[in-house]
Amino acid sequence: MTRFLVTFFVVLAALAAGAGFEWYAYGSRPVPIERSPARFKVERGAGVAGIARAAQQAGVGVPTWRLWLAARLRGDSRAIKAGTYEVAAPLTLAALLDKLVRGDVVLSELTVVEGWTFRQMRAAVARHPELSHDSAGLSDAQVLERVGAVEAQPEGLFFPSTYRFSPGASDIEVFRQAYRLMKRTLDDAWAARGPDLPLADAYQALVLASVIEKETGRDADRDKVAAVFVNRLRRGMLLQSDPTTIYGLGERFDGNLRKRDLLADGPYNTYARPGLPPTPIALPGKASIAAAVRPAPGDMLYFVARGDGSSEFSADLSAHNRAVARYQLRRAP
Repeated sequence: MTRFLVTFFVVLAALAAGAGFEWYAYGSRPVPIERSPARFKVERGAGVAGIARAAQQAGVGVPTWRLWLAARLRGDSRAIKAGTYEVAAPLTLAALLDKLVRGDVVLSELTVVEGWTFRQMRAAVARHPELSHDSAGLSDAQVLERVGAVEAQPEGLFFPSTYRFSPGASDIEVFRQAYRLMKRTLDDAWAARGPDLPLADAYQALVLASVIEKETGRDADRDKVAAVFVNRLRRGMLLQSDPTTIYGLGERFDGNLRKRDLLADGPYNTYARPGLPPTPIALPGKASIAAAVRPAPGDMLYFVARGDGSSEFSADLSAHNRAVARYQLRRAP
């Protein structure tokens, strides 16, 4: 009996020592990392064993049983979040599990610039090294279908913003986020629109917003530019917007807009055809959308660039001609 008790207490002491060492290792002993920092991906629905294997393949030397035991004792076996993680030495097992449970994942980002065309957005997405390029080879119509769009043309439908994602995420998800954000932004703006707008629906507001976006980059002028175009629409005047005509020229535009371009008929030539162009001509930002649905008060019908980023607005042609002479032709008034 005495021998049994001695053996029992020796085993108990060994277990206690082992548990003490594991507790020390859990909170204080760094996990070996071959190449710091190291990245590994936790797949959605992965168990602790699968997570440990992913970490080990990345050079993070955490034994499967140790990660499993720590996660079970903490009650966090099912709290670990999917995503791509980056870890750097020194890192304890406790800190690793904290990171996995917080979902402290690596995020890449892509900025879609206000005024870009959809073609430019697609090119930027295609160049991003940390996206999975699932849209490669898809037509614009197929991309629209994948994001759940009902529109026939993609131009203007994607909100310019900065999008963050885990490395390896599908580029379709970026397009989907941008489409949904534009739809929400446009719907909210249309619901808060001013009275008596000569616009049939929210899509026409988006078209107008895209023209405003390309006509000025100055926030203080956006609602005034909107007023010029809205007043012209109300009077049945031609919009006479250079950016719409340039958009219609496509790759034929060489940087110089000529008189023959303004005279040539085409759906985007607002010098030749009345009303709005058939689709947006760019991806408008929130400020341009807001201006399109709530233009500035006043009877402005013309504007000309002053050369400093701002514009001079006029209510009649004679005043506009004087402004052109002053700011474009550089003649004294």
